[in-house]
Amino acid sequence: MQSIRKRLSIILVSTSILALFLATLLVNTTISSTFNEYLVEIQNKRNTRIVEYLEEVYKRNGRWYENSGIEIMHEAYMSNYCLTLRDENNKVIWGMDPSDIVHNFNVNMHVKNEGIYTTNTFKIKPNGKVVGYIEVGQYAPVILSKEDVDFKISINKSIILSVILSILITILISLFISKQFSNPLRQVSKISVHLSNGNYHERSHNKSNILELEDLRNSINTLGEKLQHQDVLRKRLVSDISHEVRTPLNILQNNLEAMIDGIFPLDNERLISLNEEVIRFGKLIDNLNALKEVEAEEIALIMEEISLKDIVSSVVKDFELISEKKNLSMTLECRNNKQYNILGDGDKIKQVIINLLSNAVKFTPVKGKINIILKEVDEKIVLKIQDTGMGINKEDLPYIFERLYRGDKSRHKIEGTGIGLTIVKNILTLHKAEIEVKSKEGAGTVVTVWFNK
Repeated sequence: MQSIRKRLSIILVSTSILALFLATLLVNTTISSTFNEYLVEIQNKRNTRIVEYLEEVYKRNGRWYENSGIEIMHEAYMSNYCLTLRDENNKVIWGMDPSDIVHNFNVNMHVKNEGIYTTNTFKIKPNGKVVGYIEVGQYAPVILSKEDVDFKISINKSIILSVILSILITILISLFISKQFSNPLRQVSKISVHLSNGNYHERSHNKSNILELEDLRNSINTLGEKLQHQDVLRKRLVSDISHEVRTPLNILQNNLEAMIDGIFPLDNERLISLNEEVIRFGKLIDNLNALKEVEAEEIALIMEEISLKDIVSSVVKDFELISEKKNLSMTLECRNNKQYNILGDGDKIKQVIINLLSNAVKFTPVKGKINIILKEVDEKIVLKIQDTGMGINKEDLPYIFERLYRGDKSRHKIEGTGIGLTIVKNILTLHKAEIEVKSKEGAGTVVTVWFNK
């Protein structure tokens, strides 16, 4: 198996080399084609110049002689092509032998004079009348001078050098880019292995300037934090359940043993006290069962159109006696002509409101205030419960919906199991409703629930 850095480097380098090869091939072909066109154009100009020269010779002499324009043969010989002058009757006046240039290794020329010998014939028309023909022959379609060859070689060398330099730069850039990608991924992979092995304290601290990789790093860190917190909650869950179960059982056992031994008299007062412990223990078991059913989504919801106003009013009325005993001010604000209908299970929604109001009453001190607001906002029905209670610690706020989470020690002094809000959250999730809790320690709590109309 290959590392992501090695694989990424190989892919980048291979792709770049292929792209450079194709680009080089295209550039070389284009340059060669353009250069050959340029040479052909020069060759055509040469032919035109030869014809024009011979036309001037004929004009000057008025006829052809055996040496008419023969001086141009020297240039032809030096440039590796042959000339043959013919009159209007196609009779040879003078000409060069192609074999003379076969072994002509002129220092200024590069073409090897071998292969197919080709000729082109051009008319000589000084006054518009054909007076002769000039035949131009050569062993190559395009004749290259030493300067032409040097130019092509220098171009090819430059291309090869640029390709080599580009490949080196590509390799360096590929290594750098692959490192930018591979290091964060390798670290995240390493941390995920640690997390899978139960080492929840591992975190990634190397930031990346690539958005997706930074999101991945933050996600794995968040996952580690949540797993670590869940591990703490799991351990606390076992401890809290053990404590919650052991306390009433110890009270029952100690009192019953004392009664059996005759230390405590068997009277109604003590039996009532023991019965209260049994009831508290039963409530704990009922809450745990209710939580199990809700979390497993085993409960059957009876969905129907219900009036949230009627349910809230009913629950507030049930809490009137408790709030009066504690000297609490509890108010309900809503419009009289609105029923605030939602689709839901009436009993489960009532359980949610009971749990929320129960917490508000439980954690609000004497002479405190609890305000319940029911209103419509856009396509939502909003239930807001505000209290002037002790509030929730900032560190505890994100975990209040966890099972058996009781928060700071000051809240432990108030009786409760830490299951109520977990049940609330799960019931609201089943109803596709949302809940938000804002709180400040010592300044009260605001619970807001959004229901769909």
